[in-house]
Amino acid sequence: MTRAVAEIKPTARPSRRPIEPGTRMWDETGLVSFSLTAGTAFLLQTMEPTISTVVDEHSTFRTDPLGRAARSIASVMMWIYGGDEAIAEADRLREMHKHLNSVDAHGVRHTALSTKPWAWVLHTGTYAFCEGAKYFARQPLSYAEKEAYYQETVQLMRNFKVAEKEIPATYADFVVYFEDVVAHDLKATAVTQDFLRLSAQLPAPPQLPRAFRPLWTAVTAPIGKMQYLATVGTTPEVARRKLGIEWTATDERKLRALGWAVARGVPMLPERLRYFPIAYEARRLERDKQRLRKLIDLRPM
Repeated sequence: MTRAVAEIKPTARPSRRPIEPGTRMWDETGLVSFSLTAGTAFLLQTMEPTISTVVDEHSTFRTDPLGRAARSIASVMMWIYGGDEAIAEADRLREMHKHLNSVDAHGVRHTALSTKPWAWVLHTGTYAFCEGAKYFARQPLSYAEKEAYYQETVQLMRNFKVAEKEIPATYADFVVYFEDVVAHDLKATAVTQDFLRLSAQLPAPPQLPRAFRPLWTAVTAPIGKMQYLATVGTTPEVARRKLGIEWTATDERKLRALGWAVARGVPMLPERLRYFPIAYEARRLERDKQRLRKLIDLRPM
């Protein structure tokens, strides 16, 4: 007698696809004001033990902070505006991180592609975007807007092959997940302290002649203060307490004043200046494609 064996079909992994024009990510990630909230995401990443250990050994953020920032921003622009190359960029980053394994001072081995730290990088971006909107947008995001944006982030996480167990289903679930990590997993690290110090005072590029370095310091000091204020002010209070950072009412007023100016000043810039170069060119190309599509559809037959 034979037994009937049910066919077992493997569960299909959710599809990977580029972020599309018309989404909030497409419209807002490429704005130059993105750099003000990117610091919050990186700070929260450096407080995660595995990320901190790997960054401590392999990152160039101490020796080449401006170069590292430029490369990071360009990569993020590729995630959103790269079209089919966005998937290739995600694969490139996974391949690059595959061999970034480090051992901390306690002998614990950390792997860059461990599922929770790999997911945490993208979760910090969700938090930074939503929290940043409280200050740097004309009005905070509504709950529905946060949910819609989070679902766009879910697609981004799938593009990066984040483990499904690390992807909360809804924005409300994400908030619970995020707050739990901040409360129980994040720690004050030497990497975080170095990052904050470098944020407050941008070091001169190594190739800059010594004679020009005092001028560099004078010109970049206000930028550093602005970046530090934005980074610390949009960091969760629980994380600030772990870092021993006091946030005063005066600090809050300064950040709100900065946010008011940014929210009204950035939209007045020409599009070429309002967006980072990759984002600007992608948006321009998309408009050209739409114009061509319209001409094709209306052509004489």
